[in-house]
Amino acid sequence: MSTSLLYHAFGIVGYYYQSTCFIAGVIVVAIQADHWRLRCPVCKSREIHYRGKLVRRFRTVPIGQKAVFIDLPVQRVECTRCQAVRQVKIQFADEHKRYTRSFERLVLDLSKHMTIQAVARHLGVSWDLVKGIQKDNLNKRYRLPKLGKIKRIALDEIYQGKKLGYLTIVLDLQRGAVIFVGNGKGADALIPFWKRLKRSGARIEAVATDMGPAYISAVRANIPDAALVFDHFHIIKLFNEKLTKLRRDLQREAENGLGKPVLKGIRWLLLKSPDNLDDTRNERQRLDEALKLNGPLATAYYMKEELRNIWHQPDKTSAQKALDEWVKKAGASDINMLKQFSKTIAAHRSGILAYFDFNGLSTGPLEGTNNKIKTLHKMAYGFRDIEFIKLKIMALHETNYVLVG
Repeated sequence: MSTSLLYHAFGIVGYYYQSTCFIAGVIVVAIQADHWRLRCPVCKSREIHYRGKLVRRFRTVPIGQKAVFIDLPVQRVECTRCQAVRQVKIQFADEHKRYTRSFERLVLDLSKHMTIQAVARHLGVSWDLVKGIQKDNLNKRYRLPKLGKIKRIALDEIYQGKKLGYLTIVLDLQRGAVIFVGNGKGADALIPFWKRLKRSGARIEAVATDMGPAYISAVRANIPDAALVFDHFHIIKLFNEKLTKLRRDLQREAENGLGKPVLKGIRWLLLKSPDNLDDTRNERQRLDEALKLNGPLATAYYMKEELRNIWHQPDKTSAQKALDEWVKKAGASDINMLKQFSKTIAAHRSGILAYFDFNGLSTGPLEGTNNKIKTLHKMAYGFRDIEFIKLKIMALHETNYVLVG
């Protein structure tokens, strides 16, 4: 093996090839440092004295199906200028690592198309080694994203099972990149993010979130100049929850009074958009029949569709008029659920209408990211290291291949 092959095959420069041997089915290549390149690792001086060597072995890229290792006597030197006694730096591997940078690049390339376990089996290394390489790379690239130019963000939480619990996600809506992942949910989970945001000097102009009081108070306390935009998806979701409870209460009354569950089996039909009802399964007919039998449920259902239409208005003025009419109509109804919900909508009126000030700003991109997170977690069969999954989440916006663990 020539010295040039060390460079072209393994990315090793500044070392001489010495010998190759085969031990227990693996290839071991012995190399020697070019003494003319040796420097003090502290002050870079050439005024050094040799103070012994220690042979170290590094894993590098395989040749065919054979594992390859590099044996290097690492020189220890004493610097006459700064008086430091240190081992010289190794040019082809990072400090405290037992593998070369070329091997690291191979693992990262394979990880784009294979799971951690599959990469480990393919290369004949441990699962922890592959995971450690991935985590170190993600740490370098995503641990502390730059926040100075961020203008619009979205906040939401996602449940990751009993072991991990809730994670709070902050998304940069301009780039579609996750810029923060906090433990738990609520205002406390965002405290580290607010500290970094203040140090960055970023000027946030809008925050898309749900109507949760914890997020509202946290945003107003930390970035008071930012506009709150309440996401229409979460508002309709909240109304659907109230509608489901109303249907359940009405069904219970119907069963007690008439002995017949007239409203049973239509829950999902109430939650569906009218455009998504399946006529081949008589869903529209079943829904119409159920609504004819119960006036309060029909009123609440049609009010939901009117509420949904507010975000389909052509401009803010039309939306404001439609919203005020909806609040007035809901407040004047005989249904307690609608009366209470009208108060909620009226209290969050400015945040709802802010949707039109920022060209339809919403947490929609964050909901898409949450779906990717769920897919990532599912395909990885879970994660043991919460910091690792945080880094994987922050790298999702650059993931242009099949999600793997």
